[in-house]
Amino acid sequence: MPDDLAKTAADRIEPSLLAAWFKMPLRPAAVLVPLTQREIGMQMLLTERTHTVRDHPGQVAFPGGMAEPEDKDLLATALRESEEEIGLLSSQVEVVGYLPSQAVISGYAVLPVVGFYDSDFQASIDPGEVASVFEVPLDFLRDASNLIRVDRDKNGVTLPTYEYDYDGHRIWGATALMIRMLVDVLGWQ
Repeated sequence: MPDDLAKTAADRIEPSLLAAWFKMPLRPAAVLVPLTQREIGMQMLLTERTHTVRDHPGQVAFPGGMAEPEDKDLLATALRESEEEIGLLSSQVEVVGYLPSQAVISGYAVLPVVGFYDSDFQASIDPGEVASVFEVPLDFLRDASNLIRVDRDKNGVTLPTYEYDYDGHRIWGATALMIRMLVDVLGWQ
């Protein structure tokens, strides 16, 4: 876990991209990258956010959110938010590591926490934040032919983004980038 999450996340972005695209200062946040083993193979759990939430409405995301003062650390943030959003208890998660911190254009420095969740977990979603929960096979995500690069331009500064289209779900932006980082870290491509 980085000592200064915001600085670490910002340092990973080219200064011209940071200035053109990112709301500063970056606020600390964490997400859980939840994985489970099924008979059909390893699965990743994702949420689809409601259209009424302030940040990232309608987008596919990992459970997680902004750090709160009562959180002991960013691991606590990821686990608290996962319980609040989808009912996933910390006792149902085996944390196995972290991905590099990620700056998000909406003004967050996000720490992705990777963990395995019990395969018998049944989501209990907060309808104010989460519209649905679904799983995506890791085999689909690790297949490079399913990853699409989409460049976005703002004032002449190009931001490369990535996306997957899985079963009618558009997985893009920071979520797709974190998935891509997981695939790269594990050497799956």
